[in-house]
Amino acid sequence: MDTNILIKQRIDTMLPYLNEKQSRLYLAGEALSYGWGGITLISNLSGKSPKIIQLGIKEIPEAPENRIRREGGGRKHEKEKQPGLEQAILAIVEAHTVGDPMRVIIWTSKSVRNIQKELQGQGFKSSHELIRHILQENKYSLQSNRRTQEGGNHPDRDVQFEFINNKSKKFIANNQPVISVDCKKKELIGNYKNNGKEWVKVRNPTEVNVYDFIDKTNGKASPYGVYDVNNNRGWVSVGTGSDTASFSVSTIRSWWENDGKILYPKATKLYVNADGGGSNGLKNRLWKSELQQFSNDTGLKIHVSHLPAGTSKWNKIEHRLFSYISINWRGKPLTSLAVIIGLINGTTTESGLKVTARLDEKEYKTGIKISDEEFEKINIKRYKFHGEWNYIIRPN
Repeated sequence: MDTNILIKQRIDTMLPYLNEKQSRLYLAGEALSYGWGGITLISNLSGKSPKIIQLGIKEIPEAPENRIRREGGGRKHEKEKQPGLEQAILAIVEAHTVGDPMRVIIWTSKSVRNIQKELQGQGFKSSHELIRHILQENKYSLQSNRRTQEGGNHPDRDVQFEFINNKSKKFIANNQPVISVDCKKKELIGNYKNNGKEWVKVRNPTEVNVYDFIDKTNGKASPYGVYDVNNNRGWVSVGTGSDTASFSVSTIRSWWENDGKILYPKATKLYVNADGGGSNGLKNRLWKSELQQFSNDTGLKIHVSHLPAGTSKWNKIEHRLFSYISINWRGKPLTSLAVIIGLINGTTTESGLKVTARLDEKEYKTGIKISDEEFEKINIKRYKFHGEWNYIIRPN
């Protein structure tokens, strides 16, 4: 007889004689005995909510002497039976990972059914529930397009992310650096309200200014970041001037001189992932001109890939660096540049993120134009696939 039918018969036999708590504990025991997927199965067979069964599991005494089954007994988890399964799932969703820069949330635009098909092609067996569980363990969720899309959907959007993902893997496999770059939202310097809450004594909140009028003495801080994908390290230059292409490339240069060339002593090339607009935008001539000078000075071949319009949250720096900086300084007034730099330097994560922040006091001119003649001197080679998004700048 089918196992599920036997379990169903036991449940139907026992439940009429049990009170509410006893029912919870009994169903919890059945779920635990079944192993992986037991909560869902027992919920379906009993008609009880999974939350009730989960509550019963929490109420079961944890002392070893109260255990009916030996510790570690039961069916092996599929992750143990299929080594590499979890890594394969995360690799599949990597190119489709999106993050909210203000909260530690990551999600994937790939459905579990599509993930399951790709896993089958790699020789893995998995259920939808197993895939969903592994994604949730790694702080993923599945969100609708309405939530993950900021603008128009370019028809080659997903292909571009696959391009970036595959190219990044090749660079990392050859111990060549891959960095994600962007400018974080400008922050008011002064005793202003900062979103979020922090623990303080009761009825003793931090007092801040009523209005967020810019203090011309302090101004705004412009944090531009470099995130080293392979080493989980961040580098942030905090400037007080305009966010220009010169400031952006100067930050990349600063990262390379202080961090990059130490971590990658044999590097011959650098892969830069950037948004499609702003100071590091695909149409910004000064950006390419500054990268050319950086390439000349270092001898590095600079490979660049831009994210399609409306997909800035796919940029790894957003959900692997900037989100944690925002969490670290939430509820704290950014009263000075020293405070901002200190809070950025103090940003860490359980996964081992390390961040270095430096003050950049240089004034970068705005409105610099690169003439056609100057632009022609840039040693740029564009890929056949969306050359406006993907190109290489070599030393002259």
